[in-house]
Amino acid sequence: MQVDVLNADELKKSAPVFGQISFDDHEQIVFCNDKDTGLKAIIGIHNTVLGPALGGTRMWDYASEWEALNDVLRLSRGMTYKSAITGLNLGGGKAVIIGDAKTQKTPELMRRFGRFVDSLSGKYITAEDVGMETADMDTVYEVTKHVSGISEEKGGSGNPSPITAYGVFMGLKAAAKHKFGTDNLEGKTVLVQGIGHVGETLVKHLTENGAKVYISDINQERLEEVKKKYDANIFEGKDVYDAEVDIYAPCALGATINDDTVKRIKAKVIAGAANNQLADEATHGKILKERGIVYAPDFLINAGGIINVYAELEKYDKKEIIRKTENIYNTTLEILAKADKEEMTSHYAALKIAQQRIDDRKNRDLK
Repeated sequence: MQVDVLNADELKKSAPVFGQISFDDHEQIVFCNDKDTGLKAIIGIHNTVLGPALGGTRMWDYASEWEALNDVLRLSRGMTYKSAITGLNLGGGKAVIIGDAKTQKTPELMRRFGRFVDSLSGKYITAEDVGMETADMDTVYEVTKHVSGISEEKGGSGNPSPITAYGVFMGLKAAAKHKFGTDNLEGKTVLVQGIGHVGETLVKHLTENGAKVYISDINQERLEEVKKKYDANIFEGKDVYDAEVDIYAPCALGATINDDTVKRIKAKVIAGAANNQLADEATHGKILKERGIVYAPDFLINAGGIINVYAELEKYDKKEIIRKTENIYNTTLEILAKADKEEMTSHYAALKIAQQRIDDRKNRDLK
């Protein structure tokens, strides 16, 4: 008997959603389409065991719908573990809107997206992500209450970027302490890749703490602006992955640690804000460990943003937001120590703790 073996492209065609490796037992995928506004969006709800799925909406000009689907699957899964590892009673969800945020985003499109969110009756709560601003969340808020990160004038917590950056800084300091024996960044060289809202604020914290900061971004105008503002150094090399620096902080899109880069990275610590930094969690996490590079799990150290928007749901104040965000430092140290002791990657160590919390809740609910 002959058995037909499908290649990767054929598998996608035969099983366009459930066949995706990143599907990973998602509870629900919602495809949103509206001809009048041009909206094409996908909402991914990965897991709601701990609570409603909360995660931002990203607007990006994806090369294909396959790319958009894979992105929302990976991102929503990451949100599940981000909330679990941080101790929040939230599940994991994410949304992507296919299009150029600079030219195709309109108030009508955002309101139509908000109505799709509202149709889920609170199972998914949206927030700000790449390509979005607080003002966009205010527009969504006009048609649904299932949105966080709205402006302070409307009773929200405002832009989550500063808190996200502060959490990344806490995690970065913890990773530095684990690797170098001290979290004093005086004289340490740090390369920040991507200087959007989060990246710029991270540059500010690093500079104030005595680090020598190099910045990299596809936007030359932003580079010059941040250089002037914080006396940072624009990275002039051909490739950031070959840079002779102590710490690499990826703060743009994910998967920068991949087959091409993982063996070239010269930094001793990787700690940044980007989601899904490891293109292949198992393979690339293992290579980093074998090379002695300390990796601070992204879904842990970039959790400041979700802590900030969670405050809107739980009604706690700025002081509590800062306290929870600063605790990222302690959790990072615990996970890195656990990874060393149990001889596993730091990503898997964090994943194991997060999954245990989800399993414990599930088992408790079944009793």
